[in-house]
Amino acid sequence: MVIRALNGQTISKILYTFAHSRVSKPLIKPYAKFYKIDVEEAKLQMNQFTCLHDFFTRELKKDVRPIDKRENHVISPVDGTIAEYGTISVENEMIVKNKPYSITELLGSVERANQYIGGTYVVIYLSPANYHRIHAPFNGKVLHTYELGGRSYPVNQHGLKYGDATLAKNYRTITELKTDTCRYASINVGAMFVNSIVLTNKDDHWTKGEEVAYFSFGSTVVLLFEKNTFDINKDLYPQASIKLGMSIGTCKS
Repeated sequence: MVIRALNGQTISKILYTFAHSRVSKPLIKPYAKFYKIDVEEAKLQMNQFTCLHDFFTRELKKDVRPIDKRENHVISPVDGTIAEYGTISVENEMIVKNKPYSITELLGSVERANQYIGGTYVVIYLSPANYHRIHAPFNGKVLHTYELGGRSYPVNQHGLKYGDATLAKNYRTITELKTDTCRYASINVGAMFVNSIVLTNKDDHWTKGEEVAYFSFGSTVVLLFEKNTFDINKDLYPQASIKLGMSIGTCKS
């Protein structure tokens, strides 16, 4: 109830304004130190960031995150932690932290959700310490991009376990793509308070590894693949750390 009461437009606007103002600049170094962020990876020097938001959405130096170029390999679109993965049930549900989440509610359409029955889902959580730009996990023609949800609630471990279907109700952007080998959906889920997701690539085709969006606060990416089109890497497991560009599995040819 407290989170619901605080998580309104007024609080979000105050936090958004503060993070974008020069007043927040003195917090950049303590923030980086507290979360043990490797600032040497950032494209800009620490003194070049004008506010906390600029640092939070920082770009990385070229080639800091090598992209797996193998033809059918799907990469992690972000730095983060594998929260969960598995098979989408015939009831159109995925299980995260022992809780069922409706794919129909997540995508906002029964017709779209039905295309993923029996397919694979992968949930990647980003902490405040992570690099928060999102990249294309695989090549593909963009079928459509749309937004759902309003307010956002925590998407950390406690939020996923105890929250009210946060992944399926939080503000989110959804992009569905078609490749030569499979159809997949990339869902960016906003987090509490500053649930801003900025799309930086509005082309009708994604190329694996290119930047497509960024989060303005902690968040989660959900990937959905059609049945019998994707094999997840066997060395992945829940709570495993992963970096942008690393292979998470293969789309079948």
